[in-house]
Amino acid sequence: MTLDDLFETVKHRAASNPEESWTAKLMAKGPEKCAEKFGEEAVEAIIEAVKNDPAALTSEAADVIFHLMVMLHARGVEWGDVVNELARRQGQSGIAEKASRG
Repeated sequence: MTLDDLFETVKHRAASNPEESWTAKLMAKGPEKCAEKFGEEAVEAIIEAVKNDPAALTSEAADVIFHLMVMLHARGVEWGDVVNELARRQGQSGIAEKASRG
């Protein structure tokens, strides 16, 4: 499964019955709840990284990516737009890119 496929799955499940889909249930609570859940998952990934537990970090990283996509979809941001922004930054140093944002 590619990240593009995963985003399409998120979009499909977001339109599903909230009684049958975690994605739909989360989306029904609104974009703010989707953002909150993404933050929770990011903190859990940080904890596993600090604990140096590669297996748990792998699992939490998957949760972070999934919940990032749910949050993006909740705010109408397409995965392709994120990929395009990454492509725009390719070959540019992170320091230069950050400086260009002001």
